[in-house]
Amino acid sequence: MIARMWSGMTRPEQADAYLAHLRDQTFRRLAAIPGHRGACVLRRATPGTVTFTVITLWDSLDAIARFAGDDPEVAVVPPEAQALLASYDARAVHWDVAHREIM
Repeated sequence: MIARMWSGMTRPEQADAYLAHLRDQTFRRLAAIPGHRGACVLRRATPGTVTFTVITLWDSLDAIARFAGDDPEVAVVPPEAQALLASYDARAVHWDVAHREIM
């Protein structure tokens, strides 16, 4: 299994709207892609910004390519998400999942 990690930052007043976008748009789209195995969103508020780190789980790089295209490290940030983000990573990072335990 592969974990795909990516981060973006919003202004505090945009944070809830961005999280709603992830839930209502992005994750619904991901659920339809064969090989997608789930997602987790980390949220950290600091003065003036809210940082989101999105971790998605995939069976393989081929599955990630069905989402991201030929270069699986390229971030997929549609225009409606870009409008909510103050800044974001241009590339995602992939990790082999060495152990997974969900309670």
